[in-house]
Amino acid sequence: PEGGAKGTAGAAGATPQPGTDTGARPTGALPFDLPQPAALRSGAAGKKLVFAHYFTPYPLSLDNASADADYYTRNYLNPAGESGKHGRYGGLLRDRPLPVPPKDGNWELANLQQEVRTARAAGIDGFSLDLLSLSGKNWERSNLLMDAARSVDPAFKIMLMPDMTSLKADDPGTFAAVLADIGKAPSAHRLPDGRLVVSPFKAEMKSVAWWTQVMDALKSEHGIRTAFVPLFLDFGANSEQFTPISYGFSEWGSRSYVGQEGSARDARRAHGLGKIWMQPVSVQDARPNQGIYDEAGNTATLRATWTRAIEDEADWVQLTTWNDYSEGSQFAPSLHNGHAYLDLSSYYLTKFKTDSWPKIVRDTLYLTSRTQYAAADPTGDQSLVMSLRKGSAAPRDTVEVLSFLTAPANIRTAVGPAEGAHEAPVGVHAELLALGAGTSSAAVVRDGKAGARVELPYAVDRTVEVQDLQYYAATSGRR
Repeated sequence: PEGGAKGTAGAAGATPQPGTDTGARPTGALPFDLPQPAALRSGAAGKKLVFAHYFTPYPLSLDNASADADYYTRNYLNPAGESGKHGRYGGLLRDRPLPVPPKDGNWELANLQQEVRTARAAGIDGFSLDLLSLSGKNWERSNLLMDAARSVDPAFKIMLMPDMTSLKADDPGTFAAVLADIGKAPSAHRLPDGRLVVSPFKAEMKSVAWWTQVMDALKSEHGIRTAFVPLFLDFGANSEQFTPISYGFSEWGSRSYVGQEGSARDARRAHGLGKIWMQPVSVQDARPNQGIYDEAGNTATLRATWTRAIEDEADWVQLTTWNDYSEGSQFAPSLHNGHAYLDLSSYYLTKFKTDSWPKIVRDTLYLTSRTQYAAADPTGDQSLVMSLRKGSAAPRDTVEVLSFLTAPANIRTAVGPAEGAHEAPVGVHAELLALGAGTSSAAVVRDGKAGARVELPYAVDRTVEVQDLQYYAATSGRR
């Protein structure tokens, strides 16, 4: 398998089992009734677009093998995998896509179709495709994703996101020809006026003059007009010079729940320049192979970044990321999180697109925690451990019970042997509990009757072999 540039899951913590994700609409799994895709794509809701950043190195399966012995299990989750090349940081990854059984025929296309169905079922409008290379397996998978989107739903769009930290792109004409080739696919995201949307990651790697030459070549040589939406790692230093050639702007964003005021400032700046703004929304970020992580605060980062998108009136949203397991930033259904983060995101997505908070019609609990303490010192052979990124919130050791209730209720909890209870109001409420050894669970009790219940089956241990600072998640809405 071919790696990427933006970058992890080490000891898996459990034997992977075949997945149950079919991409069907999550009927009854959510605390609210998710509008049909057609409703989320029409009128004012259809102008508010939500993309999920697709990272080609980590599809549902890399070899169409059984999950107990596939490439993820043998080489990415295993600290000794790929001949020990990832041993220094305890293995390349800490989580993986929710396992799927082997398929007959064109299994790669079938798996990509499943990912499109899963994203569409969550209310997502399309993928922002990280173009890591212009040849090889990642390029082949990029083109196959274009076909998968078209075959599943012609309205599901793929926004081209050339990764300028990875691509070897020097000649503007040659680069334009490659964009034109993949951009001719019917699933490529275009504006209503026909312009092809190009949103390069770390656009500042190339000058305004270079990008102008690319767009000129696209128009003169290939008849393609471009809507340029550069994504910057330093928006403040680049916005003004890129304004004349841009339709909109975006940034990669902070992965911690503190410091999100910068996004509000940048959204105002983009709108003040007459451009659209694509807001990054994230779950968390933990990168063993880079030795760095952000404190996500359970679901606090997810909720804070969605709040910024809603309150700052972003035009588009990019979920960063759909499936970059090397960053630990995945929204996609995964072994350790199931559908929890994606389901939770659908609630805020509905508010973002419809401008109305959806009505909570069924009690639902989301439970999140790490499986180890933030300061745990791994006992294995790992020599590079993650340290906190500058500007992040301070590390914390907490279990979070996030409740969506139709009426006030008592929430009974267990963190290992420690049992407790708290009163939760109608609506959305986050309650923090001290992390403790063992497994965690929570249940709704109303009028003496037990209702929705959730358990996080991965146990917390004070002694760990491999450092894993991702938050695991579970929801009462799915088993």
